[in-house]
Amino acid sequence: MALDLDWAPAWRIAAAVKSGETSALAAVEASLVRIEKLNTKVNAFTAVVADRARKKAKAIDTNDANRAAPLAGVSFAVKNLFDVKGLATVAGSKINRDNAPAAKDSLLIERLEAAGAILVGALNMGEYAYDFTGENVHDGAAHNPHNLTRMTGGSSSGSAAAVAGGLVPLSLGSDTNGSIRVPASHCGIFGLKPTYGRLTRARSFPFVTSLDHLGPFARSVRDLALSYDAMQGRDMEDPVCAQRDAEPVTSLVERGAAGLRIAIAGGYFQKGAFPEAKEALARVAKALNVKREIEIPQAERARAAAYIITTTEGAALHLERLRTRARDFDPAVRDRLIAGAMVPASLVVKAQKFRRWYREQVLKLFDGVDAILAPACPCTAPKIGQITVVIDGVEMPIRPNLGLYTQPISFIGLPVAAVPVPLAPLPIGVQIIAAPWREDVALRIAHTLETMGVASAPRPAL
Repeated sequence: MALDLDWAPAWRIAAAVKSGETSALAAVEASLVRIEKLNTKVNAFTAVVADRARKKAKAIDTNDANRAAPLAGVSFAVKNLFDVKGLATVAGSKINRDNAPAAKDSLLIERLEAAGAILVGALNMGEYAYDFTGENVHDGAAHNPHNLTRMTGGSSSGSAAAVAGGLVPLSLGSDTNGSIRVPASHCGIFGLKPTYGRLTRARSFPFVTSLDHLGPFARSVRDLALSYDAMQGRDMEDPVCAQRDAEPVTSLVERGAAGLRIAIAGGYFQKGAFPEAKEALARVAKALNVKREIEIPQAERARAAAYIITTTEGAALHLERLRTRARDFDPAVRDRLIAGAMVPASLVVKAQKFRRWYREQVLKLFDGVDAILAPACPCTAPKIGQITVVIDGVEMPIRPNLGLYTQPISFIGLPVAAVPVPLAPLPIGVQIIAAPWREDVALRIAHTLETMGVASAPRPAL
């Protein structure tokens, strides 16, 4: 079968470059053509580095060792909070556009390029990553490739839209409270939020240092694993990066779910879900023959504590910008940060104490299970501009409640693979939650679901 460079997975492109079936330059040109053709529809990219990408591709094509790299010739793009040499790191804001261009790439970009991948640009995002909708007031909303009137989810909006729309096979985003898992769910692709501290955040713009994770999006589990493995490693530049040797997972994913103890998250994670979210979870559980249900204790309080830590740490980071350039913020982001600046210190201390207790309680659950299944989002992608959603009969604001099921998990840094379930007319995701440092478990289960056809990234009719 002829190689379709628009939709081939990353691993297939790399294999074709290695064998000579195609060239890295041809793969990059296909991506650049698709970006030029479709970005006006999906609004995923805020900058394209075409000359840089072509130069890198030519260097791969003229060197046998480079052509044999695990991601040789694979185009990727990054949320615009990653430093890209020569570009200002805007983090979705108006204010950061006045900053000098980055002198060096983010370390994760360097590691992916060392594995043969080729950066083609920077991606749209929610301002300063404080967003779940993908609606940026400065760059415009990212549009869901499955229905251009729908949200992508945020804050890694462009990262999800670019992969779901076939503009690139891989992208990088960030996840503080759910900003990989929510857009992966809305856009029908795979996403990985690694364990807190697993991947370095060096040379990226922070949001909430004690909650920020970086991770990949892809249209296949194998691609997630390949990109994740390429980015692992120790780093002293990020003080929370775990000083652990790389623990590759690519060779492990085909072991599948056999022998793994899996349960469904009950209680809090069963409330508020729309029928689509329940159906997706039920399909995944049935495919894995999972009937056991467990309750994650005090998840609702965990979400409340996560809000307090998010808004206060975020406010502290942006305090000088709030004092001097308040008018240049998205008003919704600005107001939440100002509110965070006024939260009493006693509440922050209480939230942090609860966080330690909650982590201990959740970790005890993994004595009896290897993974926990939960919805990734309460609903499929809402319409762009939609302000509220009805959850359990109560009208609630959209923006915070898209993270209903993700916040209690990122709050304690657990690894999660988000898998897309291709329902009609819109896909929706399921979280596979594992114990710390067991990304391999989450990805093994995701691979099983992909092999069975229960989880897959549907191709939109753009």
